[in-house]
Amino acid sequence: MSTPILSPLSFYKCLSDDTRLKALMLIYLEEELCVCDLITALELSQPKVSRHLADLRRCHILLDERRGKWVYYSINPKMPDWAMTVLQTTAHNTEAYLNDCITNLNIAKQNECCD
Repeated sequence: MSTPILSPLSFYKCLSDDTRLKALMLIYLEEELCVCDLITALELSQPKVSRHLADLRRCHILLDERRGKWVYYSINPKMPDWAMTVLQTTAHNTEAYLNDCITNLNIAKQNECCD
């Protein structure tokens, strides 16, 4: 019997930080985001955003791909169905929680920071 990629305890521990949760919800909604997009959306420094994204990667929640000088993050498609359901439900029912971040993200996309 193989070990699951993600236990419920590790999943919820990974989501227990405001920055990680907001970053994850934005990535889920957009399917993929660059670090520079998240810096603007979350209004945080690059080292802080990158540290939180690395935590989510270590939890096997995110995948990363380097393109030039930027790293792009997406949801790990190998996550268990129950975890994907939690992400979907949370992302689609947290408009007030994410409103400022989404506004900032739209500004970042207009500025095309990752090009």
